[in-house]
Amino acid sequence: MNPIPGRDAAPPEYSTRQARKAGVTAFVGTTIEWFDFYIYGTASALVLGRLFFPDASPAVGTLAAFATFAIGFVARPLGGIVFGHFGDKFGRKNAVIITLILMGIGTVGVGCLPTYSQIGIWAPILLVALRVVQGIAMGGEWGGAVLIATEFAPPNKKVLYGAFAQQGSPVGNLLATLAFLALTLLSDSVFESWGWRLPFLASAALVVVALYIRLRISETPEMKKAVVAQERTRMPLVEVLRSHPAELVLGVGAVVAGVAITYVKTTFALAWATADLGFDRGDFLLVITIALVAQVLVQPFGAVLATKIDPSRAIRWMLLPELVLLPLMFLLVQTGSVPLAMLGMVLATAPHAMYYAALAGILAQVFPTNVRYTGISLSYQLSTAIFAGTAPMLCQFLLTHTDSIWPVVALGLGYVVLSLACMTLLLRRGKARSGGTAAESRPEQSSTRKDVAHS
Repeated sequence: MNPIPGRDAAPPEYSTRQARKAGVTAFVGTTIEWFDFYIYGTASALVLGRLFFPDASPAVGTLAAFATFAIGFVARPLGGIVFGHFGDKFGRKNAVIITLILMGIGTVGVGCLPTYSQIGIWAPILLVALRVVQGIAMGGEWGGAVLIATEFAPPNKKVLYGAFAQQGSPVGNLLATLAFLALTLLSDSVFESWGWRLPFLASAALVVVALYIRLRISETPEMKKAVVAQERTRMPLVEVLRSHPAELVLGVGAVVAGVAITYVKTTFALAWATADLGFDRGDFLLVITIALVAQVLVQPFGAVLATKIDPSRAIRWMLLPELVLLPLMFLLVQTGSVPLAMLGMVLATAPHAMYYAALAGILAQVFPTNVRYTGISLSYQLSTAIFAGTAPMLCQFLLTHTDSIWPVVALGLGYVVLSLACMTLLLRRGKARSGGTAAESRPEQSSTRKDVAHS
C-alpha cells in the first residue's frame, strides 16, 4: 500500500471559545436564510395565489402558489451538489458566504416583483426563477452551516453543536410568522397591494448583518486538517454515489420527519384553517407563532438527549409520540377553537422538533471529511425536494379530492414512520462499523475510518 499523504498530520485542535463562536455564527446565518425561505411559504398560503395566478379559482390558485413553493425545494439538491463540491474542495466558509448573498438576491427580488396585473405571464415566470435562486442558496447553506458548527466542536459534542445550526430553522420561521402577523394590522387591500412585500424587502438588512458575522469566522479545523493531509477528493459527488450509496439513501429517509412535518403543520394548515375552517388569518398566525415559540424552547433538548443516551433509543422517544399527537392536532384544529388549535399545534411540534435538533449532528458524522459537505447536503436536500417541498401541495391535493383531512393525517404519519426506520438503520450501520456503544463514538469512529480509507 502506498503511504498516505499527510497521514501523520496533527489532529485538529478544538477550542471551546471557537466552537461557541462557530455555533453562534451558524445559528445567526441559518436564522436569516430560513427567515427568507419561510416568508415565501407564508406568502404562498396567504396572498401569492391571488396576485400571480388571478385567473384560477381560490383553491387552484393556492395550489399553484404551493407549486412555486415546491420549486424552491426541487432546486435545493442542485445547490447542495454545487456548494457541496465547492465546500469539500475549497472550504466551508466561502461556500456559506456565497449562499447568503444568493438568498438575499432571491428574496429581495420577490419583494420587488410586479404582479400578474402589471406584467402578465412574466410575473409567475419571474416568481419561479427567483424561487429557484432561493432554492439553490438554501441547498448549499444548510450543509455548510452544520459543518461550521460541528467541525469546530469536540468529537463528543458534535450532535450538541449541530443543534446551533438547526435552531435557525424555528427561529427563522418564528420571525417570518411574526412579520406576517404584524401585517394583519393592515387592511386587506393594503396588505395585497404592497404590505406583503415588506418582509421580503426587510431581509436585505438581515443579510448584511449575517454576512458581517460570517466574514469574521475562520475555516473549520477539520477542513484545515484535510487540506494539510491532502485528503480532498476531486469529485465529491461521484465519491458519495460510489462509496456511500446506502448512507445517502438512508440519510434522505432519516431527514423526512424533521422537515416535511413542519410544512404540513404550518404552510398547509394555515391555508386549510383560513380557507376551509373559518379561522381569521391573524388568529391562526398566532396559533403558529405560539407553536414556534414552543419549538424554539423544546428543540435543543433533542440534541441533549441524543448526546446523553443511546441515539437509537433517543430517536424512538422523540418520534413515536408524533404518531398520536399529529392526528390529535388536526382534530383540535378542526374544532375551530383558537385555544384548542394552539394546544394541538404545540403538542405535535415537540417530537419532530427534538428530532430535528439531533438530526444534523448525527448526519454530519456519517460521511468522511473529504465528502461530508456533499454527503449531508445531498441527503438533506433530496429529502426536502422529494418530501418537504411537495408536502403542502400533496396535502392540498388530498384535501381537495377527498374532502377529508384524514388522508393528510395519514401522509404525515407516513413521514414519521419512514424517518424512524431509516435513522434506526443508519445508526445500526454506524454501530456495526465502529463496534462502539457510546452515543457519539459510533458515527465519529466510523467517519475517522472512512477518512483514512479514502485519503
